[in-house]
Amino acid sequence: MENKTNVTEFILYGLTQDKAVAKVCFSLFLVFYATIILGNLLIIITIKSSEQLNSPMYFFLSYLSFVDVSYSTVTAPKLIYDLLFEKKTISFVGCIAQLFAGHFFGCTEIFLLTVMAYDRCIAICKPLHYTSIVNKHVCGWLVAASWVGAFVHSLVQTLLVIQLPFCGPNEIDHFFCDVHPLLKLACTDTYIIGVIVAANSGVISLICFVILVVSYAVILVSLRTQPSEGRLKALYTCSSHITVVVLFFGPCIFIYMRPSTTFSADKMVSVFYTIITPMLNPLIYTLRNEAVKNSMKKLWSRKVKSSEK
Repeated sequence: MENKTNVTEFILYGLTQDKAVAKVCFSLFLVFYATIILGNLLIIITIKSSEQLNSPMYFFLSYLSFVDVSYSTVTAPKLIYDLLFEKKTISFVGCIAQLFAGHFFGCTEIFLLTVMAYDRCIAICKPLHYTSIVNKHVCGWLVAASWVGAFVHSLVQTLLVIQLPFCGPNEIDHFFCDVHPLLKLACTDTYIIGVIVAANSGVISLICFVILVVSYAVILVSLRTQPSEGRLKALYTCSSHITVVVLFFGPCIFIYMRPSTTFSADKMVSVFYTIITPMLNPLIYTLRNEAVKNSMKKLWSRKVKSSEK
């Protein structure tokens, strides 16, 4: 246990060691992060200020946008800052905090996407009973359960790592602190802990993904009996959600549904679920949703009129 005090900070290799590439990445990821913040905040403000967007789908979407902002903030600012410097360090406490926050918001997103699939399944398969099944009380409990479940998951992951001895080396071949790179640095056999980590993270991702696939399979079967107009509208709405699910769950399953090993591709894959997906969510949900676009136009027109007075 005394070996823990030997490491007070970790050195991150970052996304790239090439200075020219780092400068390009700095500009690129700065734009990405600004898009994440502005796009998701716009969705939250639009949903909260619009009377038309008061259905459970938009209630869950507003929380998803909030989680996207929080999740990307765990890694993106540090990544952008580190691209300017050759030596990239993070304190032991900061590393553990980043590990906890990353898994907390990441797992919350997984649960919210699963809840949103359940919401769409009920809305399309049982439209007459939808308002009674998915009411405000149920929506509140589903969101609360997502937060609590994510907290328990993240707490387990953090406790598994924090009790390990770290006596050097302290170099992490990644741009943020995650479970697998840290297990690789531990001065003890981490096979059992690696299995628990894979079971904790990977199984959650896999089970939620299976639930999502089943939900959309039920939706597709149900749509066969509906008129063509209603079928196209439902497919149009669900296609946005399916796109987000594929972009987020694919990389997550690749990273966490395996033993405690690291690959050179892990950093690029991690970029997808920590930055790319949170950035694309607002674009996917707004560009393919007429109700959200109309509400944004109304909100913009109100702001213009108020500024002219």
